[in-house]
Amino acid sequence: MLRLRLTELPRGRHPLAFPALPEEALPAAYAPLAAVARFGAAEGEVLRLDGALGRRTAWLVGGGAPRPLRMEVAGALAVEALSGDPEDREARPVRRAVIDARGLDPVAIGQLAMGAGMRGHRLPDLSTRPRRALRRLDLLVDDAAAAAPELARVEAVLRGVGLARDLAAEPANRLTPTSFAERLLGLRKHGVEVVVHGQDWLERHGYGALLAVGQGSARPPRLVVLRWPGSGGGAPVAFVGKGITFDTGGISIKPAKGMEAMKGDMAGAAACAGAILALALRRSPAPAVAVLAIAENATGAASYRPGDVLRTASGRTVEVVDTDAEGRLVLADALHHARGLGPSAIIDLATLTGSIVSALGHHRAGLFGNDDGLRDAAMAAGDAVGEPLWPMPIGAKHRSDLDSAIADLRHCLPVGGGGPGWVGKFLPDACQAAAFLREFAGGDTPWAHLDIAGMDLREEGVEGGAYPLPPGPSGFGVRLLDRLVADRFET
Repeated sequence: MLRLRLTELPRGRHPLAFPALPEEALPAAYAPLAAVARFGAAEGEVLRLDGALGRRTAWLVGGGAPRPLRMEVAGALAVEALSGDPEDREARPVRRAVIDARGLDPVAIGQLAMGAGMRGHRLPDLSTRPRRALRRLDLLVDDAAAAAPELARVEAVLRGVGLARDLAAEPANRLTPTSFAERLLGLRKHGVEVVVHGQDWLERHGYGALLAVGQGSARPPRLVVLRWPGSGGGAPVAFVGKGITFDTGGISIKPAKGMEAMKGDMAGAAACAGAILALALRRSPAPAVAVLAIAENATGAASYRPGDVLRTASGRTVEVVDTDAEGRLVLADALHHARGLGPSAIIDLATLTGSIVSALGHHRAGLFGNDDGLRDAAMAAGDAVGEPLWPMPIGAKHRSDLDSAIADLRHCLPVGGGGPGWVGKFLPDACQAAAFLREFAGGDTPWAHLDIAGMDLREEGVEGGAYPLPPGPSGFGVRLLDRLVADRFET
């Protein structure tokens, strides 16, 4: 994690960046040079000033016209400029830099720090080459004491996002169901209660869907419960996360092309864990719990099969149609477990379907649910932090499509659809998956389902994001859940 520090003294000759806003005059130290270069402070406009202002390098970074997240964008672009070209092995590596945030109020300073921290986070690197990354960023401010509380809140959220991104970046030979659960034990030092349920416990309590998905792997599944007690009392808000550490598709095996990305099929569980960490670090008064269904969907002699009938933890039976639709199965058992904890609301996150990517691309995650108030609050939270959602339907036909002749329901439609002229790519699979999950979320507790497929990974940096992040896991969902708790469950 990039170390952030507030300072009121411009010490040293470290590279510096100044976020410039077009509606505000530049300070006297920058204005003449900007005028000569015709710098207009448009969003994304960057002016490098070598040897200026008594420093090796200074940068002017345009913030652009007023809009939400503008200062976060400026912070991210500033770190991008200050970090230099990571491929330039001849350039001197930049380890420490400064952003001039004087003149900004604490909220704007926090937004600047959030963007800088998101852009400056270093993902796990298992190569033998030396790392060339910015390690420390000083924020030059007018009043460090006034900005300190906001920076502390930002740093808590950044650590939660960082945890989610790091987990999702790990290769599946390093992040197995066992090691995933073991890493989550580290949250105990922050006051989080961690309970890990192993295979024996799952078998005794009848978690047949989660067990079936994991039975083809040599690494047995886990159900992990993270609990933040808060201080306000009352029922907790529950997060439920899909944690498939690798998804081969099982017997219904995936094509080889792109399968390497399936190490990130646990991004939903990672986001839930990151959100719990953020709440703990900022000492949220709201109680919260996360239920994480962790398994590896592998192929083997013991793999579950299309046509199998599973008995879930709720007692309901499910006819398996496609073993590559494993996410909704593990979530069924996790949702049942979450309901047993007496939550005030349930929000589940999962990289669940390709059809939601067909519908929404890499711009928004799909939002389903049974409660208009929770839906609207989740939408508002996502918009506020740059993790946008779009409401999707669960129609009566979506549920009736799942009727089964031999079980309580089937978990998806066959590839090829339910009638003449249907083909797999035209199936409303995201809606049917949500209809399936609703059966296990129940109707008496507010519930929202976030299908984050398409938003969990940034393959081209800025694609799908509010501001530039390096390619790799985005940590989508951590900030959204943290903001949702702050807006709806802390008041």
